[in-house]
Amino acid sequence: MNNLIDLARHIPTSDATLTVAYTPIRLPMSGRQPLELRLTAPVGGGNLPIALLSHGFGPSNYIPSKDGYAPLAQFWAERGLAVIQPTHASSRGGGMPADTPGAPFFWRERVEEMKAILDQLSEVERQASAIAGRLDHSRIAAAGHSFGGHTVGLLLGAQLDGEDFSDPRISAGVLLAAPGRGGKDMTEENAARFPFFDVDFSTLTRPSLIVCGDQDDPHFTTRGPEWHADAFHDAPGAEALLMLHGVGHGLGGIAGLDAKETEIEAPDGLEATKRLTLAWLQTALGADQGAWPSACLALKGKAETLADVTQSQH
Repeated sequence: MNNLIDLARHIPTSDATLTVAYTPIRLPMSGRQPLELRLTAPVGGGNLPIALLSHGFGPSNYIPSKDGYAPLAQFWAERGLAVIQPTHASSRGGGMPADTPGAPFFWRERVEEMKAILDQLSEVERQASAIAGRLDHSRIAAAGHSFGGHTVGLLLGAQLDGEDFSDPRISAGVLLAAPGRGGKDMTEENAARFPFFDVDFSTLTRPSLIVCGDQDDPHFTTRGPEWHADAFHDAPGAEALLMLHGVGHGLGGIAGLDAKETEIEAPDGLEATKRLTLAWLQTALGADQGAWPSACLALKGKAETLADVTQSQH
């Protein structure tokens, strides 16, 4: 029970089940320090779909790591997903040294880290004994918040200067408050600082959900909150745009409760984000074909003030 939840309780979701978490799981990567992960999964059940969760580049020292995003990761895991969270090279607390080539953003290394997890899923299971043999390696989604959305967008097929970073093992994805179009759509200063944001979404063909907050006013561009929805308009694989009302870049608090990333604490907005993203993932991964349609139907009823869903016409 959460006494702060009001309207979002009308968005259907299953009851929470007991979970187990393993941390730190360490995976070797050539020429660098090991990659550290957190794995959170249900205690029971088999053939668990996998969700890789890529953190952002937020202002907190520890939220951008395997130890952040607990509200989202825990909710998904309590309802049937095995959630794997890496500490990316860009993490201030546990990432790569600041004098390493690619610092401080390590956008290429972040993509390689996600692929390294997929390469070593058997090793992940070996280190997480209660999960061993229970992961479904054929049902994998990736989700990313903010800069993590950039990482996931590349993995889903978005290209930069014609370079393909996609991984066929990832069948679906969720972009949460991800960067929009780069180049001329950004301020001159930010376009120079973040040339790697100038991605081509037209090659992103993997099924995707684009999630935005209507109070998210990005400092990278003068275009306002709609900038974060660019992937929905440009990507052939973008199936739906989820626009949450009354929340900003933190989408009500997905990065962490009372965190610097959570500029607007909105319990109902956070709960709506958790329930709606889970429903989309459950349907996209074949765990519950009715989850997403049922969740969308709730937004036409008592939960209608929390969010809008626009289905793609691609």
